[in-house]
Amino acid sequence: MANEASRHVVIVGASLAGLRTAEELRAAGFEGAITLVGKETHLPYDRPPLSKQVLTGARSAADVTLRGQADLDQLDVQLLLGRTATSVDHECVVLDNVDAVPYSDLVVATGVAARGLANQPSSDNVHVLRTLDDSIRLRDHLSRAGSLLVVGAGFIGAEVAAVARQQGLDVTMVEALAAPFARALGTQVGARCRQLHEDHGVRIVTDARVSSFVSSASGATLRLADGTALEADCVLVGVGTTTNQHWLSGVGLAGGSGVPCDTTGRVEGHRNVFAVGDVASWQNKTFGSPHRVEHWTNAVEQAHVLAHNLLDAPPPRSNHEVPYFWSDQYRTKLQLVGRPDLADTADLVELPGRPGRLLGMYFRSSRLVAAVTFNAPAVLARLRPLVATMTNEEAARATAAELVGIAA
Repeated sequence: MANEASRHVVIVGASLAGLRTAEELRAAGFEGAITLVGKETHLPYDRPPLSKQVLTGARSAADVTLRGQADLDQLDVQLLLGRTATSVDHECVVLDNVDAVPYSDLVVATGVAARGLANQPSSDNVHVLRTLDDSIRLRDHLSRAGSLLVVGAGFIGAEVAAVARQQGLDVTMVEALAAPFARALGTQVGARCRQLHEDHGVRIVTDARVSSFVSSASGATLRLADGTALEADCVLVGVGTTTNQHWLSGVGLAGGSGVPCDTTGRVEGHRNVFAVGDVASWQNKTFGSPHRVEHWTNAVEQAHVLAHNLLDAPPPRSNHEVPYFWSDQYRTKLQLVGRPDLADTADLVELPGRPGRLLGMYFRSSRLVAAVTFNAPAVLARLRPLVATMTNEEAARATAAELVGIAA
């Protein structure tokens, strides 16, 4: 590529998606300058353990570091940690409202932030979980608490609830919907997730609306719209996320829920701006609609595609990967491929073998758009290609029946 050595790629966001983009650029032979900007002071680290092994103490901050300083030096990446991108124009990124960093190509990898409640008190007893520092603070609090209240029964909340129960805490989960995970997985699978947690002693309150939230020196009290008062030593608020794109107003990308990209990772309407990871809403050739995916594998796959396309290497690559996600809760591994949110029908069946093995299949217009398993990784691996091709329902059911020995 002409003048490649003079190019300067600035990647804003030093988590998995940003780091992998830098690595993929070097692997593809890019010889220009790369600057990786991170808001946190930690070296790039892995997030999935934050709600599991870091909370239990099984893994330390050093254990979850993705690359050490020596590795980053070998990559020839300028790493700017503890710096916040506050604005941007078509030539420069401004850090901390002070320093302008020029770029030839900009990669937005700023991810998401934990969403709080409108009436959430500022207190050491009330936590969110998004960063390594969040996880360490929560771990330390759980170690001296007797009870935990989780507001929002999503994956982060459920994983923390599982850890807390295994540590002997009394745990209550509060969810606004009719079942845990109902928005992400549907009511049938959500009901089985509820059963899993109740079997381990978690109290679950659904169809709950928070009316007030008061913290004290010893804990916090949550009052629901029906008058129920829930008290705990420690509270985790896990009610979703918001995208970190407010700093992009200078290039017209501050609004919305995700930075809109084509199938190659290039931001729509911008020649030299790309987005990757949790903040990016990519077009997907398989499912045909833009979608933002907050999953580990998505960040890795997008970084591979984006780096190739940023270098204008022919032929251009497109995003057609099927979203994949996993969650460990107690001794259950939940794995998901596809887009359950697109489904108009779904069913859930028990699989032969030990109790707790389940398969859920999701269909839209009689096409397989997603599958979920509990403790059945081999089954999910075989169904993933069928989701990728949106196989017709009859063929998908026949394959599933052959795999697990159940009636189609």
